[in-house]
Amino acid sequence: MPELLPPVVDPDRFAATPQPHLSGVDGLALRPWAEADAPIVYRAFQDAAISRWHVRTAESVGQVRRWIERWRTAWSAGNGQWAVTVGDEVAGRIGLRRSDLGEGHTELAYWTLPAWRGHEIAPRAARILTRWAFEDIGFDRIQLTHSVHNPPSCRVAAKCGFVLEGTLRGAGRHRDGYHDMHLHARLRTDRPGVR
Repeated sequence: MPELLPPVVDPDRFAATPQPHLSGVDGLALRPWAEADAPIVYRAFQDAAISRWHVRTAESVGQVRRWIERWRTAWSAGNGQWAVTVGDEVAGRIGLRRSDLGEGHTELAYWTLPAWRGHEIAPRAARILTRWAFEDIGFDRIQLTHSVHNPPSCRVAAKCGFVLEGTLRGAGRHRDGYHDMHLHARLRTDRPGVR
C-alpha cells in the first residue's frame, strides 16, 4: 500500500552521506567513534554509574570493537553514535537511536565518563546534537527516556529544554527489574530554552 505522505527526513541524509563531526564551544566536539576508542568504551562500561543504567556489559575490548562497527553501520538508518570530546580526550558518548525517518522522530541517549562528570558534558553535547538534528536534518521530535531513579539524567533533560511529558510505568528493563521511566521531549517548533 503506498504511503500518502513522504518521509519527514530524507533517508539519503544518512545513507548517502558520511557521519559528520559536530563542533561546539570551549573545545567540546562530537566525532564518530573509531576502532581505537574501544579501550575507552570498555573502561566506561566498568563504571558502576554507567553499567547501572544499561542492559549490556562490556566483557572485552574486542566485543566493544564490534559495538563500534555496529554503531558505524547504524548511521545509514539515522542512528548515529558520537564520541564527545574535549580537545583530544573522550569525555562521553551521545547518540540518536530508534530513529523513525518517516515520522521525523528520534531518541537521544548519552553517558559521561567519571572524570568528566560535573563539567556539563552531557547537556552541552545534547544541545549540539539537538540543534543539528532539528536544523540540519529536519527531525520534528526528539525524545529521551530515563529511569525515575536516575535524577542526573533528568537534570540533563531539563537543562536542554526537554519537557517532561510523563512517566511510562514499568517501561524500562534493568538488571534489578522493570523501572518506571520519565519521558522527555523537544519539538522542532519549541522555542529555545522552553521548559
